Amino acid sequence: MWVRVSRSEGGSADHFEEGMSYMEEKILPAARQMRGWQGVLSLSSADRSSGLTLTFWESEEAMRASEEEANRIRGEAAQASGDTIAGVERYEVVLSEMPPA
Repeated sequence: MWVRVSRSEGGSADHFEEGMSYMEEKILPAARQMRGWQGVLSLSSADRSSGLTLTFWESEEAMRASEEEANRIRGEAAQASGDTIAGVERYEVVLSEMPPA
């Protein structure tokens, strides 16, 4: 499994709920249609000024194939929440144990 980590900055509590609603209604449905999509985990600082979004992919090839579409929807999400994308990195998952949902 592979992970793309997007780091955002410059957001505010004022736009946080609007941004999250946009992500749930517009971004997630589009992401779920991408080949190799495995899921997402989004983290936010307590003051909502920065965050990390991790998207999970079945393979490096699937992650790389999704780059263009991911760039587009990442930009839309940042615009909706008033954030700036501060960086994007890619990693292979080498250990994973998640609590039950």
